[in-house]
Parts: sequence; structure tokens; C-alpha cells
Amino acid sequence: MKLIANDYEPNDIFRIIREWTELTQKDFAKTINRSTRTVQDYEAGITKYSFNMLMDIAKKHNLKITIEKK
Repeated sequence: MKLIANDYEPNDIFRIIREWTELTQKDFAKTINRSTRTVQDYEAGITKYSFNMLMDIAKKHNLKITIEKK
């Protein structure tokens, strides 16, 4: 699967990544050492997450993050 980040809001990217793991918010939260509520807030766009966190999530869930110049 491929996601073009420019086409999405950060909260949508977080949700899509979680959905790709096929984990519930509760189970995903455990894998990233956050509460279920925090994951809900990331997905709702209430709380921002860092790029470092995104990189950590990618490593834990065998995802590749690519930045490409057009």
C-alpha cells in the first residue's frame, strides 16, 4: 500500500497507519506506549504528534517513510 502524505491531514495519516496495522485504537496505543485516549486525540486532530514519533511507529510496524522530490 502507498500513501501520499500531501493528500491528507496529519490526523488522517495517523489513522490510516493505525488501520494498516489492523489494530484497534486500544491495541495500537499499547504498541506506541500511549493511552487509547491519546490515540483518539491524534486521529481526531486534537493532539499533534511529532515526526520522530511517526518514525518510531514506522519502525515498530515495518513501514517505510519516503520523501520524494518532484
